[in-house]
Amino acid sequence: MKHAIKAEEAAAMVPDGASVLIGGFMAVGSPHRLIDALVARGARNLTIIANDTAMPGKGIGKLISAGAARKVIASHIGLNPETQAQMIAGTLEVELVPQGTLVERIRAGGTGLGGVLTPTGIGTLVAEGKEVIEVDGRPFLLERPIHADVALIASRQADYVGNLDYSLTAHNFNPIMALAATLVIAEPQVIVPVGVIPPDAVKTPGILVDHILAREV
Repeated sequence: MKHAIKAEEAAAMVPDGASVLIGGFMAVGSPHRLIDALVARGARNLTIIANDTAMPGKGIGKLISAGAARKVIASHIGLNPETQAQMIAGTLEVELVPQGTLVERIRAGGTGLGGVLTPTGIGTLVAEGKEVIEVDGRPFLLERPIHADVALIASRQADYVGNLDYSLTAHNFNPIMALAATLVIAEPQVIVPVGVIPPDAVKTPGILVDHILAREV
């Protein structure tokens, strides 16, 4: 059984300089209370790995506005002008990765693969400095796996052994990110007794989850 922790306790487990996987898609399905707790703690020099940086004042955008990130690895930053401004000013390093490639790199990190082969990016700036491997006469980029210090994920439900299920678009990134970090902290909407989540609805088994966030009171 896992003891549910407070948001400030969780934020204290994420050291400055850590690499952090954060689930969600444009702030939908993101762990908002954990993000707020990191901002409140004054986190610094984080490498944030996520699909996007949302928008100013929303989701990961709050961490960008607070100056918590040193580097962002994401698929797009187009809706967050603050991310763009920090990148142009040279205060934030941004590595743009095609969305499918990003999730597969995270999956590779979580499952112990040495990387993934993809044709996406061949002949573009994405290919610069990367190894090209030919398979059946076709060139593929070797994309390296991503593994992070911490994963902050959002789920619909958790039980007290840490089993998680997800709703709708929260399936994007969250379950895969739970595989690919040394420390996994889940922020469920509700915590239910063991057995309430049907076994075939469990998308992240409790063995992967280190801590669950207590409900707000």
